[in-house]
Amino acid sequence: MSLGAPEPAVLAAYDLTTPQDVFALRRIGQSAAKALGMDRQDQVRIATALSELGRDRLGCRGLTVSFALPPGPERVLAVVFGWTGGAAKAAPDLEPASRLLHRVRHETGGGRERIVAEHPLPTSWVDSTDARRGIVDALRRHTSPTLADDLREQTRDLITALEETRAQREEMRRLNEELEETNRGVLALYTELSQELEETNSGVVALHAELEEKSARLRETSEAKTRFWRNISHELRTPVNAVVALTRLLLAPGSAPLTDEQRRQLSLIDASGQSLLSLVGDLLDVAKAEAGQLEINAAPTDLRALLAQLGAVMRNTGASDVALLMPEPSALPVAVTDEALLTRILRNLLSNALKFTEKGEVSLEFRVDAPWMAFTVTDTGVGIPEDELPKVFEEFYQVRGPLQRAHRGTGLGLPYARTLTELLGGTLRLSSTPGAGTRVEVELPFTPVRPTSAPGAPENTP
Repeated sequence: MSLGAPEPAVLAAYDLTTPQDVFALRRIGQSAAKALGMDRQDQVRIATALSELGRDRLGCRGLTVSFALPPGPERVLAVVFGWTGGAAKAAPDLEPASRLLHRVRHETGGGRERIVAEHPLPTSWVDSTDARRGIVDALRRHTSPTLADDLREQTRDLITALEETRAQREEMRRLNEELEETNRGVLALYTELSQELEETNSGVVALHAELEEKSARLRETSEAKTRFWRNISHELRTPVNAVVALTRLLLAPGSAPLTDEQRRQLSLIDASGQSLLSLVGDLLDVAKAEAGQLEINAAPTDLRALLAQLGAVMRNTGASDVALLMPEPSALPVAVTDEALLTRILRNLLSNALKFTEKGEVSLEFRVDAPWMAFTVTDTGVGIPEDELPKVFEEFYQVRGPLQRAHRGTGLGLPYARTLTELLGGTLRLSSTPGAGTRVEVELPFTPVRPTSAPGAPENTP
């Protein structure tokens, strides 16, 4: 095997003419791979592949082999077999070498054929002048071996490969044992989690059943409460109506003469009966609303007439030092709503405001912000402490205070007003400052009513 003159980018080049040259090529390839820092397996792969390619092309005219480290982004060891022809040689068989090396290709051109075999350099390789000189030295350290030398070298490589395979098999066995142990742990954890999940599911099912039972009891209790309110309201309304009717008969002008004291006492009975009748009506309406039996009768409602009548009734219920301010009649339109329910909402709010205001004023304001209309009741009364604001909408709850002892009630006013407001599709909001007063805003849907034309007047058609 003779050493040819290498090209500028080639580390070393050799002529391949005899089988001994192919044996030497095996050692040269292994020596180059070792100098480049490749592991034992890559060394054996490169040596075996080069020996196979050299043996396959041996006999071709002008056969040479060269080793190079070509420039470029991909760092590889390139081994190039070149020849000018050979009539007895078929196309090269690249499949065995392709299984061992990264890339093997056959090229033709310029009257010469080439096989280019490439394999990646290890990441630890650092290209430098000294490093390349070391590879050149490794490529030049060779002798012309005999067939026996080559067989011995292959035997040593085979023994080394077997030892590495045995070590890898042992490592694989150890890894399999660790994997089996891990699988057993995962299976045990899965079993434990499955049992815990089943227990949790059982607990959830039991809790759900308990909640269903309690919900059913709450529904039954609520229905019983509603029936009680409805029945007791009906039972109270009859005797209260009788008391009010008989009192008015005694106070009628055609009745027997009464002394001033008797007339005063009967007037008190009549006023108390009216208040009691109003409370019974409110209680009955709350029961109907909770049972879903309170019907809404929406119709065109003249807000001027409604508030004028409400103001006339409410002005006689407050303290003498409290002024009741109502909206200007000209600012009040005709709107579609339930007149009876709207009257009850505003009556309850005004009654509360007048009841807990000793001096100052209670005002009712109205505004339209289509598609909504708002009624705002503001007073200068005692106000509500901040910690009691969330409770004022609870049925039968009454804020403690001196005015509360003086003005007894049922605690249904605000809950009743909010229930009716929500039935009409609106919202009720309350804010209050102790000692400064309370503000309640009722916002309801606003549907204006077009004014009707006078009788006999022609209708405008679009």
